[in-house]
Amino acid sequence: MSKQYPYGTGTVRLISTDWLFENMQNREMKILDVQPNVHDYIEEHIPGAMYHTEGVLRTSIGGVPARYIPPESIQPILRHVGVTLSVPVVVYTGTGAAKGWGDGLEQTMMAYSLARFGHDSVYVLDGGLDKWKDEKKPLTKEFPKTNASDYTVSLQTDFYIEYEAFKNIKDREDVIVLDARPPAAYEGQAFWITPGHIPGAINLPWASLMDDKNKRLLKSDDEIAAIIKAHGVSPEKTVICTCGTGREATNEFILFKWYLDYPKVMIYEGSFTEWTSYPENLTVIGKSPR
Repeated sequence: MSKQYPYGTGTVRLISTDWLFENMQNREMKILDVQPNVHDYIEEHIPGAMYHTEGVLRTSIGGVPARYIPPESIQPILRHVGVTLSVPVVVYTGTGAAKGWGDGLEQTMMAYSLARFGHDSVYVLDGGLDKWKDEKKPLTKEFPKTNASDYTVSLQTDFYIEYEAFKNIKDREDVIVLDARPPAAYEGQAFWITPGHIPGAINLPWASLMDDKNKRLLKSDDEIAAIIKAHGVSPEKTVICTCGTGREATNEFILFKWYLDYPKVMIYEGSFTEWTSYPENLTVIGKSPR
């Protein structure tokens, strides 16, 4: 049975490249190109797309990096881009024709962030710009005209869990903590001052859920179901998505909350970076969660 797009429930939904191509002229929508480097956007983008980098979303707060900027700081940025609550926002990314920096997470990071700051209709382009280009769909170098909006941020605090609350519930039997980082980072040393992972966290690499060649394209439903079953994730539990800085976790938060419609999903935005900023916190090295 084929999917009906936009696919999924709730705030963030999936669209296909065909759906976007067929509807971009006759449906009102705001398209955001979130490729990691502006030169990639200048080189080529989907017609009508505005450039909007995820780099504006986070900064250092209290000395800890990769923390979301306050609502009053993001609001004028979203207004300048022309985001409005009455119009769905499409987000996509690509490998990047100019720089080649794209890892695929830009579009889930932006989609989650828009939802976090109160937008209630966000579409993620399954396959991103890479699939769009493979299908020879149109590209442009022209910049669209846009007017500033009166967008008002409404912070969705139920999407995320903060440090103290996370620490208090993470070991409960009805909670499953996922670590979306690659196995090498989960098992040992990567970038952080302390190696390993948060005690109890199960390694479910975000990239394992995506197509082997295109990390903007979800695997089939059957493949995703098999991976989730193998990791013991079920809708009966509270699913807490974590990673290194909260970025990789956005992929799995969107998957479980809106694509699979799990009832209890949160993201620990501080993730391993915040966890290891407290010297007293233990970490686990190796494949075992504990």
